[in-house]
Amino acid sequence: MAEGVVKYINGPVIRADKMDKFKMREMVTVGPKRLIGEVISLDGQIGTIQIYEETTGLKVGDKVESTGMPLSVKLGPGIVGNIFDGIQRPLNYIFNKSGGYISEGIGLASIDLNKEWEVEIIIKNGDEVESGMFFGKVKETPLVNHYLMVPNGIRGKVIDLKPRGMYNMEETLLKIDDGKEIHEIKMYQEWPVRSPRPVNKRMPIEKPLVTGQRVVDTFFPIAKGGTAAIPGGFGTGKTMTQHQLAKWSDADIIVYIGCGERGNEMTEVLEDFPKLVDPKSNLPLMNRTILIANTSNMPVAAREASIYTGITIAEYFRDMGYHVAVMADSTSRWAEALREISGRLEEMPAEEGYPAYLPSRLAEFYERAGYVDTLSKKEGSVTIIGAVSPAGGDFSEPVTQNTKRFVSAFLGLDKKLAYARHYPAINWLSSYSGYLATLDGWYRENVDEDMMKLRGEMLKILQEESKLLEIVKLVGEDVLPDEQRLILEIAKVIKIGYLQQNAYHKEDTYVPLDKQNRMLKVINELYINSREAVKLGVPISKLRGSEVFKDVIKMKYSIPNEYKDEFKDLEEKINDYFISLKKAYEG
Repeated sequence: MAEGVVKYINGPVIRADKMDKFKMREMVTVGPKRLIGEVISLDGQIGTIQIYEETTGLKVGDKVESTGMPLSVKLGPGIVGNIFDGIQRPLNYIFNKSGGYISEGIGLASIDLNKEWEVEIIIKNGDEVESGMFFGKVKETPLVNHYLMVPNGIRGKVIDLKPRGMYNMEETLLKIDDGKEIHEIKMYQEWPVRSPRPVNKRMPIEKPLVTGQRVVDTFFPIAKGGTAAIPGGFGTGKTMTQHQLAKWSDADIIVYIGCGERGNEMTEVLEDFPKLVDPKSNLPLMNRTILIANTSNMPVAAREASIYTGITIAEYFRDMGYHVAVMADSTSRWAEALREISGRLEEMPAEEGYPAYLPSRLAEFYERAGYVDTLSKKEGSVTIIGAVSPAGGDFSEPVTQNTKRFVSAFLGLDKKLAYARHYPAINWLSSYSGYLATLDGWYRENVDEDMMKLRGEMLKILQEESKLLEIVKLVGEDVLPDEQRLILEIAKVIKIGYLQQNAYHKEDTYVPLDKQNRMLKVINELYINSREAVKLGVPISKLRGSEVFKDVIKMKYSIPNEYKDEFKDLEEKINDYFISLKKAYEG
């Protein structure tokens, strides 16, 4: 086993001598406490290592020992419903072992290898198998069937297959003879976190990730296998927006990465998520959720590794044919960890002190999203939704600007909307989605021919309102002609009655797509009738005070998600009101 000697210590970064036998990205243990680290540069005999634990007490002359493998995660039953730190150490296990604190040298504990699971074998002795094929199944939680896969790079004939029964992780379930050697296959496999898992082929993105949030599904849709960023300053509701997406999106598995967030905020997540109920099954949401908690006071290097741990776990479940949504909260804290490590390595800083390789690292992360045909011939996807926390809400800073280059949906949160209690505080003027063209066919086929066209018309009204408000600020609303004052009124209906959504209201927290479409049609019906009435000379004050305007704003609460004739009744009420109004004014 290769051994080095510590010569220099600077926080989580150390340099060691006699490192010529080590490899780049190799995982090592350092000092008497066997702290876990990773080799990040080699120069002759000198190697640089970043440590994933506190280095207090480490001294010059301590030993560096090789493990012979890169930083990897163990992938097998026991991941779903668990809470890990940034390098996949289970926090419940650590709590029980060390009494509430993560002590140094606790080792690379992972999923429980001694726990027994009931394994259903789905192949036979003599079968020819290859990488990615399923050979068994474990009921991991009431919501997740965990398929056991042949590890990457192994193919051949099945021999010595165990029958269905209870086994722990370390037991050999089958052997595969590839003609040269015999491979022993267990319930789990290991995978280096910085390497994407292989797929059969990447497929075109054509389906939306349905979230039940109107501003997302209708105005700025996210695609399954796509990427999205949610940037926003302090207090704009990034975490709450991600909670809503995690709870209501139609993903099969949720991987929530709390990367460098404040301890109290992360505690809230860890306390709230186990209490949340999955709306589809009425079982706890944790039955299909994996939490990775890496707070701002944890070692900075582990924060840098946490998003790779999360995305590797997501790819593993994608390979089983699941649709996985990754919530990274927040990539800004991850970028700050990169900046801190870069500073300790004495690298030349780029813009705002971030390392010059920030864009490429962001690209590496977001490019691991995708809709794929897996090695097991199933369709699966990884959707990445990353929160960005720009200092002072400044979207021109490097992390936000570089993230914009690599994501296709940008849901910009607005401080003014948040202070006005308009949630989700997604600004409809600065946000965009690049998936509109690719998802148009799906919306036409599955929801309505005109939904995207209507969405465009509503957005046009909101853009027109923005221009008119500039004039109103200067000269007041009274100088505007009634056609333009009507735009202001309809925009208010769209904003309050459609874009604003109450996460704590039974009917409004989640809205199915068909109801979203019907609501758009009602607002459009109101606009068309109001425009005709204004042309006849009906004063705007008469329209503004009418019951129909109030009814349309309130329909998100008054009409249930399992509606019957309520929309029809509301449309008839609108038409009857305007018919009587037109008669009065034509007369």
